[in-house]
Amino acid sequence: GLFVTDYFTRTPRKLSPFRSFASIELFHFHIPEDTVIAVWNLITFKEQGGTFGDQCPDRSITVYFRSGAPPVINPLHTHFPRDTAVPGSFALTLTWTLPNRTTGVFNVTSPLPGDWFLAAHLPKDEGKISVKGLYEECQYLFQPQLIVQRLVNIAVLYPGYASEQSMAPHNRSCLYKVFVPSYTWRVQVEVLRCRGAGGCPLWLRVRAKAPPLHNSTALDCREQAPCSLALDLPFWQHWYYVLVERHPGVPGTVSFQLTVQLTDCSSASVARPPFLPPSASMNMPHSFGSAGGLALADSPPPAGPNSTRQPSGAPAALPAGEQCWPVRPTLRNELDTFSVHFYIFFGPNVSVPPDRPAVFVINLLPVLDSGGVLNLELRLNVSSLCGENVTVFGCLNHEVPLTSGDNVSVTCATESLAGFLLSVNASASLSRLRIPYPQTGSWYLSLRSLCATEHGFEPCANVTAEVYLRAYLSPCIDDCGIYGQCKLLRTNNYLYAACECKAGWNGWGCTDNAEAFSYGFQLLSTLLLCLSNVMFVPPVAIAVRSHYLLEAAVYIFTMFFSTVSAAGGCARGWGGRGQLSPLLARTQFYHACDQPGIVVFCIMEYDVLQFCDFLGSLMSVWVTVIAMARLQPVVKQVLYLLGAMLLSMALQMDRHGLWNLLGPSLFALGIMAIAWTTRTIRRRHCYPPTWKRWAFYLCPGALIAAAAVLLYAFVETEENYFYIHSIWHLLIAGSVGFLLPPRAKASARLGPLPRRKGCGYQLCVNEQEELGLVDPAVASINSICTS
Repeated sequence: GLFVTDYFTRTPRKLSPFRSFASIELFHFHIPEDTVIAVWNLITFKEQGGTFGDQCPDRSITVYFRSGAPPVINPLHTHFPRDTAVPGSFALTLTWTLPNRTTGVFNVTSPLPGDWFLAAHLPKDEGKISVKGLYEECQYLFQPQLIVQRLVNIAVLYPGYASEQSMAPHNRSCLYKVFVPSYTWRVQVEVLRCRGAGGCPLWLRVRAKAPPLHNSTALDCREQAPCSLALDLPFWQHWYYVLVERHPGVPGTVSFQLTVQLTDCSSASVARPPFLPPSASMNMPHSFGSAGGLALADSPPPAGPNSTRQPSGAPAALPAGEQCWPVRPTLRNELDTFSVHFYIFFGPNVSVPPDRPAVFVINLLPVLDSGGVLNLELRLNVSSLCGENVTVFGCLNHEVPLTSGDNVSVTCATESLAGFLLSVNASASLSRLRIPYPQTGSWYLSLRSLCATEHGFEPCANVTAEVYLRAYLSPCIDDCGIYGQCKLLRTNNYLYAACECKAGWNGWGCTDNAEAFSYGFQLLSTLLLCLSNVMFVPPVAIAVRSHYLLEAAVYIFTMFFSTVSAAGGCARGWGGRGQLSPLLARTQFYHACDQPGIVVFCIMEYDVLQFCDFLGSLMSVWVTVIAMARLQPVVKQVLYLLGAMLLSMALQMDRHGLWNLLGPSLFALGIMAIAWTTRTIRRRHCYPPTWKRWAFYLCPGALIAAAAVLLYAFVETEENYFYIHSIWHLLIAGSVGFLLPPRAKASARLGPLPRRKGCGYQLCVNEQEELGLVDPAVASINSICTS
């Protein structure tokens, strides 16, 4: 045949260490129909400081592939929430072949058409907290490229027509396709009048959605006469591909006829038992029309020159014991993104008769609905069983319902189908099923009631079970619980949701507590971060006693937004999970809102609290160093105001940048150094003049501040954050207490102004008049003094 090659590529993205699904990079591709091979070229390269990262360590990169929806991955081997079905995906690990670049190839023969998703991430790191800008970080960039080769002009078979075909000696196979509409229950492919060397030297292979593979449903036509391959319960609204292969080593031309027969529910007598009225099988009023009147809208086209129509006759009857049942639709009600409820007409209570299944369809929109969680809930009304030992089984299948009439088994799988099983009975009246990232399209739920006997399950006699059915789409499983946050993520134009866990909890729904922080540890960490900020009280007291009132106000602001008092979030920890009074709630500040567990409370938005905490910390350093310079009051106030404005601007630009801390600190130290050098030169003596000031205040304060910076920059990790950051609070507050200069000495009382010598006049005003003790109207000039 004729092949066409298409190329697709995506922009390189920076990979992150795996913490949760929210930290992976997701790539979305679309594979066209009739694709015979898809090749992904996976390119990975390192960068460091805008150049190639030859010195960066080799870190393995894991890539996941899945068709129809994003892959549900679990690299940390955590536990999934209960009643969660985990769809499979394929994983590939890339290793480095060059110092700064590597490539990998992933081939898929005859891939399923439609949406394909790739997820990539780095291994989980040790949780080091690094200061942004301290050193050049190694970046690992990943770029997938897709090359597809597809066939064009594949011959289309029309059901009910026998087409004359021949296979030339140089051809090894011939490929055809036929469209299977809804309500088709059997596809039968036949090879007739086959003539070739040694009989019929052909293999017949059939596969849905994509060209057949070596392990597809196959039949050797040498052993079958006539060569007929039947598929029960085919996928609805899809193409089926028929591959006719020649046996190897068979010469000459092989001629044959190929025909496809579709068995559907177009006959009303087949669609329902004859004793039931038309509307009874649908459990609907008569105004909805006949339930059995489901017919195919498309009729076969006229016969072509190479086709012969088969003799007309009665439609093929279904095998004994199998029946077609109507499918009840559901009403889609969209509430929000990934928040959709599916309502059943004349529901939500569903009657399941003993002699037939009740079938429902849930339609998920293409691409849009695959980024959430499909939830299904069955609740049995025990009072409707009338004392019988009835079990209601539910089979959830994708793209075709599993509704054979003689199905008394408790499985939801056949040779070509695999579904999800739910069951409810008198002892377990509730059953749930959650499918993260479901494939889009039609999902069919078939409910069947069976009675338990000594020999297994059998059809019930005259018991109609009543089941409450609830189906809905949600962003995350149980909204990620109390130890997680459901995040709405986006990759290009594709939206999906994922949980981001905290307090050591893991898993798809933040339900795995293998590494979770205990409640006591959460309380201890909150207390450390709360009470460590009380260390700012001594610097505030020293500043007030030394008449540094503006500096004391800055320290109070910093302590206010960086702490939580014992009557605040810590009181919530002591009081358990109870409610706080409005008075206590007013004392919740930044670190009370920053906790990973349930000992958390926020008086305002987290971003505002964080900004105020960062601004207060930087302003504390700024005003302390400027105060140490002992500048004129006007100059000092101008620098305070200018520093506050510039620091606010810098924090708005980049809140976690290294230079936001070093920049103002170095600038203030430069001003202090200039002021101290000027005084040293003017006085011809080292400033500060006393050795006690250097030995007992400046040197200890500088050492404490340097130790705090080193801990903050090089020692802090996610595991020791509570301890190291609490020590950081203690050291910074302690250094301020040492470095803040003493109170300036009051200047001597000024005497009378000396008289200027020289020419001129001096106007002398009565002192009583100047103080407002004499009536200005009566006051007169005492004298005019001549120098």
